[in-house]
Amino acid sequence: MKVYISVDIEGCAGITHWDEARKTHADYPEFREQMTREAVAAIDGARAAGATEILVKDAHSSGRNLITAMLPEDVRLIRSWAGHPLCMVQELDESFDAVLMIGYHSAAGSEANSLAHTLSLDAVGIRINGRPASEFTIHALASSMLGVPTVFVSGDKGLMDEIESVNPHIGRCAVKEGRGQSTISVTPGAACKAIHEGVRQALAGDLSKSLLEVPERTILEITYGDPNLAYRHSWYPGAEHAGNRTIRFETGNYFDVLRMLNYVT
Repeated sequence: MKVYISVDIEGCAGITHWDEARKTHADYPEFREQMTREAVAAIDGARAAGATEILVKDAHSSGRNLITAMLPEDVRLIRSWAGHPLCMVQELDESFDAVLMIGYHSAAGSEANSLAHTLSLDAVGIRINGRPASEFTIHALASSMLGVPTVFVSGDKGLMDEIESVNPHIGRCAVKEGRGQSTISVTPGAACKAIHEGVRQALAGDLSKSLLEVPERTILEITYGDPNLAYRHSWYPGAEHAGNRTIRFETGNYFDVLRMLNYVT
């Protein structure tokens, strides 16, 4: 079994403030280590379920966060960014059996995580066919486009509630929930145990049930905090300015959505 693991940080246990997610701050090393521990828990859970090949994507900010010396020797790791439209699932293809998303978080505008955002802090809201789109939504649709199901996600409770409403067959593990600028979190060790077991169970089930239905037509709407960004990005081919700092783009090919997001977020 060939497994792809995409790892972010804002949905990891305990992390609450942006200082804890940025390399330039003293609080960052603690949560960089927790991000790595949760990735290792997912790797170990995948191995327990029979995975024989694992590719890990460091999918937070610089893409250079995971502590490489803590990872098992037989996994491969993607660091930094190639600029490919698949973004947080870069290098994913039809040869994989499943995708796992670790440390993911609620969408921009959500109150479920003090660090909620989608792709960029410039975008205050991204919607796909009228619904708020999280990084999970965007990339689980990308994996489903390739025929690869996203079978397990860990992160904040708000995101888990979203996933349950989209496809209850996807394995979920809530490690924290938001209260304004605060969080209520399980301990780091408890998060790792839950992720390990959740991954093992998810990969032992019927993976195909976790595929999302990729829409035949997609309407992408992006609202920016800065009206100048909305004007500038409205010149992307096929996009239009929809007013209220928002641009709109419609397509019959979901890859076009990924390509656009690569340039305007």
